[in-house]
Amino acid sequence: MADRRYTVKQGDCISSIAFAYNLFPKTIWDHPDNVELKKLRKDPNALFPGDSLVIPEKQLKEEQCQAEQKHRFRRKGVPERLRIQFLTGDEEDDAPRKAVPYTLDITTKSGSSVPRKEGKTDNDGYLDEAIPPDALKGVIIFDEGEDQEVYEIMLGHLDPVGTPSGIKARLENLGYECGEDDNTLDYVTIEAVRKFQADNDLKILPSDFTEIDQDTLDKIEELYSGE
Repeated sequence: MADRRYTVKQGDCISSIAFAYNLFPKTIWDHPDNVELKKLRKDPNALFPGDSLVIPEKQLKEEQCQAEQKHRFRRKGVPERLRIQFLTGDEEDDAPRKAVPYTLDITTKSGSSVPRKEGKTDNDGYLDEAIPPDALKGVIIFDEGEDQEVYEIMLGHLDPVGTPSGIKARLENLGYECGEDDNTLDYVTIEAVRKFQADNDLKILPSDFTEIDQDTLDKIEELYSGE
């Protein structure tokens, strides 16, 4: 079977695509024919609808085993992890939400059953759970007595940071209100970018800018990913 091309759809990421083709994500992402896309997107889990990927042919691997004995083979690359930080949201003290009990329900693209997960956020406010590579949606419920909170997260829907929709999604999650049109840098989003730049000691762009500088994009990605 020859290599084939795959057109990325909304909700796809390299992990879910590799899972569908029974390949390792690295096998696809590091394929020589995907080098230009790799340079453009940088993050394999933030692809853009319409991106084109080469799916390489699977290679047969042989292992030597002794006859008449049991042998265990474990599939690598499964599962992925969902890691999200929750903060108090206070303007003066935006502190991590420590030891908050939660439940997590996952829906997959294939419709496979995923047991509900229960836990508590860690000392830095992070929820960190293993999830299937083809996870489509997560529902997180914080159980704090009568003030129960529900968060619905679409997995694999984060667009690259260099696109208007990718910029807006990250800024919104960082607490900066953006405009509703995901396809343009509208006035509300421009002001959100300028406020983000001021808050992070970056060069503040003029109010009529049409393109965001790389330093700002790098800082948005750094703070969003928690690196």
